[in-house]
Amino acid sequence: MGVLVFLPLVLPLTAWPVARLAEHHLHPRTATRLLTAVAALLAVCSTLCLALLMVVGTAQLPGNPLPDAWSDPEVRAAVPLDEVAGRAAIPALLAVVGVCGRVLLRHRGVRRRAARALAGLPDRPVAVLPDPVPYAYALPAPAGRSRGRVVVSRGMLARLGAAERRALFAHERAHLTGRHDLLLLAARLAAAANPFLRPLRTAVTYSAERWADEEAAVRVGSRRVVARAIGRAALASGGAGPAALPAFAVAGPVPRRVAALLAPPPPGPRAWPPVFTAVGLALWGALVGAAASALASANSAVTLYAVLRAATPL
Repeated sequence: MGVLVFLPLVLPLTAWPVARLAEHHLHPRTATRLLTAVAALLAVCSTLCLALLMVVGTAQLPGNPLPDAWSDPEVRAAVPLDEVAGRAAIPALLAVVGVCGRVLLRHRGVRRRAARALAGLPDRPVAVLPDPVPYAYALPAPAGRSRGRVVVSRGMLARLGAAERRALFAHERAHLTGRHDLLLLAARLAAAANPFLRPLRTAVTYSAERWADEEAAVRVGSRRVVARAIGRAALASGGAGPAALPAFAVAGPVPRRVAALLAPPPPGPRAWPPVFTAVGLALWGALVGAAASALASANSAVTLYAVLRAATPL
């Protein structure tokens, strides 16, 4: 395998063009789902490869319960610089586990604090908190509930007109219906597993907000009303609200979202740019490159696993 065994660790770099092109030329719903899937696949492959590198490089360390055969010369030949790579993989893998665990704990803590803030309020789809600080966010359904809730402060409602309030509620309901919290969590975990995937996390965050913006524009019937609501809410909130939850006018960039709403609607969710155009060739080329990268990553990880399995004594 040679240096190809390290491909899963660096090939996520090739997904960056996909992020840029998808968020500009695809419907936000398509872009969000596509980028989340690419990020998750590449993160799984890179983490698996890191674990296998650690196994090869450390199998003969004193007291290691792993089979010595996993560190035989034939196996080591598949991994250049096996001792250096294997021992370096130990802290790297521990860092991945630690960072991913912190992301999960932070996500769980934010949801718990948000749920505690609603204690004592009526169990309704919309919860209005008596808080003068302006914010609004979508709180996904906890265990035992069939639906999530839109949480908004009185401070936010006081700064919006009637039509803008409808846009806000439609935006947050779109987050709940699309389960954007799960997509955002998957993108954050992927970026935690491999820092090269951070641009994809940023793109997923932006595309999810654009997806909710477009759904709100359809429900309200006016793209300008949604754009105005986002602008006013952003000026009022200044980034308040739980950062780990989909929040109105917090994730952005807000100016790009407003500009997109003032422009013509994006193509439909199933529409792709024609292949024989500059944008189409660039997008399809980037997607093919990302798919090839994912396949190469998976192939490298599976091949290294097959080498270890073949070396395992019966």
